[in-house]
Amino acid sequence: MTRRGIRWAVLALGFGVAGTAMAQDKQGDVNVFVNGGIGGYTGDLGELSATGPSWGATLNLQPFSMLGFEVGYEGSKNDVTDDRFRAAEAPSLIRHGATTLVKLSPPFEKVRPFVGAGLGVSYVYVRGGTGDTYTSDLMQEVPLAAGIEFNAGALTAGIRGTWRVLVDDNFADEAVPGDASGALVDGTLTVGGRF
Repeated sequence: MTRRGIRWAVLALGFGVAGTAMAQDKQGDVNVFVNGGIGGYTGDLGELSATGPSWGATLNLQPFSMLGFEVGYEGSKNDVTDDRFRAAEAPSLIRHGATTLVKLSPPFEKVRPFVGAGLGVSYVYVRGGTGDTYTSDLMQEVPLAAGIEFNAGALTAGIRGTWRVLVDDNFADEAVPGDASGALVDGTLTVGGRF
């Protein structure tokens, strides 16, 4: 991991702790939900991998009617479609990450559209033999999200899309000439409880 990578990881963690501390000062909604959907890489990374499942779990704090904070875990699995590997031997990119998000929304209770931006860090594990073509790597992300949440009593559900700008995506640099580029996009459904 590079020094730049360590700084991004510390910044993402600090951002999440600060958001949690701010939320504890005000009375507001606390939502816990799980999500599942599909996602994939774009750019050079998208040409080398397939769309696959994504999943996660999130703690959402809503200290103000128009401002919320999220801290969560996100994961995904994308098979490598690189022609240099036969289908039976094709590796997979397994991602596990932590994300913090600041959300803005109109002051609606039952139906709440939102937009959000934050910081994240993920570890991409390359499962399957690829030699040095693909390597496991820690990468930093800037997630940009938009969606809509439906709240009824103790239940919450929703749909969201997230575009993750990958700041450091070195796991596929040896697979393409020059520096591999791309982002990570996913669409998920959420369901959980409100407290």
